[in-house]
Amino acid sequence: MSAILQVSGLTKRFGGIVVADDITLGLLPGEVVGLIGPNGAGKTSLFNLITGVIKPDAGRIVMDGVRIDGLKLSERAKLGIARTWQHARSFRSLTVLDNLLLGARDYPGDSLLRTLLQPGISRRMDMEAEQRAMLLLERVRLAHKAHDLAAELSYGQQKLLGMARALMSEGACLLLDEPMAAVEGRTYAIMREVIEQEAHRGQAVCIVEHNVGFIRDLCSRGVFMAAGKVLADGPVEELMKMKDLTALYFGAAA
Repeated sequence: MSAILQVSGLTKRFGGIVVADDITLGLLPGEVVGLIGPNGAGKTSLFNLITGVIKPDAGRIVMDGVRIDGLKLSERAKLGIARTWQHARSFRSLTVLDNLLLGARDYPGDSLLRTLLQPGISRRMDMEAEQRAMLLLERVRLAHKAHDLAAELSYGQQKLLGMARALMSEGACLLLDEPMAAVEGRTYAIMREVIEQEAHRGQAVCIVEHNVGFIRDLCSRGVFMAAGKVLADGPVEELMKMKDLTALYFGAAA
């Protein structure tokens, strides 16, 4: 099976600090990979390199056979890379529904020329985008909040909104940065359900997460990072039995 996303030899330095040290990683369709390690390991930096927030000093990033490490963030998103962030990032003065519409890969409102010259097509695309947004809001149990301002949502609802907005891009690769941070109860269950559904439909899902129980329950593979390096890559239960890794992380977190 070919990887949806393949990272090879990815390297990034900020002065004397190495945040990515010759990282090689592949994400397969339908798998959920846990990216784990101590604070400062370079996990979020790796997501930033993959999505184009920062540029690598060396290495390759290939998405579905297309090299993307020279592309802009928006171009990578259109090719199918979606992500969430550690902290909920919503447009607080817009409605929940409008937040999702802005996450669509080809939202008609983005093109003034198409709106003017092809109003019928634009209206149809607008309706399709809104229908998809409402379906996603139903999946994350926020449909009843569609016309509320994002600022009015609770913290857990903000996290669910971020997940739904990432899914609006209909991409094949989903990067989740600490989706379970400070989340529990019903929100936890909904988030887990959605991640499992996305993997089942063939998405490659990679999760940065400090909740070891969540990693155990959901991830088929773990990638352990420290100091910008991948130290181990394999079944989660096997990683948790490695004494050198538990000394770095698992012993304190388990």
